[in-house]
Amino acid sequence: MAEAVYLLCALTSAACAVLLLRAWRRTRMKLLLYSGLCFTVFTLNNVLLFVDLVLIPAGDLSLARTVTSLVGSGVLLFGLIWDVS
Repeated sequence: MAEAVYLLCALTSAACAVLLLRAWRRTRMKLLLYSGLCFTVFTLNNVLLFVDLVLIPAGDLSLARTVTSLVGSGVLLFGLIWDVS
């Protein structure tokens, strides 16, 4: 059951990223770009979570998952701070 939740979280993040990036392509609002990039990295984070806990249970990808989470949050924070439009 947990495996399905991990995959659904990854699919939801990917759907959010696609919708945000499509909206950015239409409007060219920078905050949509940063949000879309953030959710793209969060999708990668969720995929790494699935790989870490389901496909390679003996391995440890916690550092990679932490780094991707930090990068995604950093992208969004950068967009929130420096987007003046």
